Amino acid sequence: MVSPVVSNGVYVILGASGNTGSIIANSLLSKGEKVRVMGRDPGRLQRFVGKGAEAFTADMSDAAALTNAFSGARAAYLMLPPAKSRKNQERESDAIAKAVKESGLLYAVHLSSYGAQVPEGTGPVAGLHSSEQKLNAISGLNVLHLRAAYFMENSLAAIGMIHWMGLLGNALLPDLKLPMIATRDVGNYAAQRLLHLDFSGKQTRELLGERDLSMTEATAVIARGIGHPDLRYEQFPYDQVQQVLTQMGIPPKGAALYIEMYKAINAGVLVPLEPRSPENTTPTSLENFVQDVFAAAYHGPAISA
Repeated sequence: MVSPVVSNGVYVILGASGNTGSIIANSLLSKGEKVRVMGRDPGRLQRFVGKGAEAFTADMSDAAALTNAFSGARAAYLMLPPAKSRKNQERESDAIAKAVKESGLLYAVHLSSYGAQVPEGTGPVAGLHSSEQKLNAISGLNVLHLRAAYFMENSLAAIGMIHWMGLLGNALLPDLKLPMIATRDVGNYAAQRLLHLDFSGKQTRELLGERDLSMTEATAVIARGIGHPDLRYEQFPYDQVQQVLTQMGIPPKGAALYIEMYKAINAGVLVPLEPRSPENTTPTSLENFVQDVFAAAYHGPAISA
């Protein structure tokens, strides 16, 4: 067991080049903190190295490399990569938990999802339930599980469809309201909690975005934001969506997991536990997100098929 390190230790950020990890890494670096950025592609970590971070290349299923990275750290941001299969998720969460335990890490903020209280039948979210359980079993670890809402960034995958078909389609029911969050709000919240380390034991915090929206309502917001007033939402059959996901390069087992998640959302199985409150509501509205992120991506360089 590695002995705990004094408070001026390094912060380790898994998935540092991703949507939430990059926000956290930049936030901590801007405050003069020592940061170790982790990912599989060293090229994508260079932008942080330029700001003073230490880059550490490793696969998320390599427990030995992760143990090495966590050793002597003040705290870590933990997350699983996008799900390729449940087996993959289990292998990665096993490696992360083993590394946390063997390195003697004392503090971690763990990216989870709303609905992670449900043990199975929720696609990739069930893998996050399992990851939470493994981290909760580690004595001495103070861990905060951030159960984030449905990412607004998921809508970016529909840009090609809007260009080519003039509609926005998904497997979700048109009028079912669900919490939607901008990943920058997740990153900013996580960065603050890592800076202050104001949690102890095993804690959970839902982050439910600025408000709940149905896909019909979200599509109307996007339509206004991109100047496409006749844009409409259409619910597609599950098998059709699964086919599209595999065409986008998601492995078949991963695509099947996302379909399971959509079914769980539609059935009301995958839901938040907490009522909406000032503590779990975040600032970025979908209108802001469309203005700042979606519209620029939509009007940007043409997306090749």
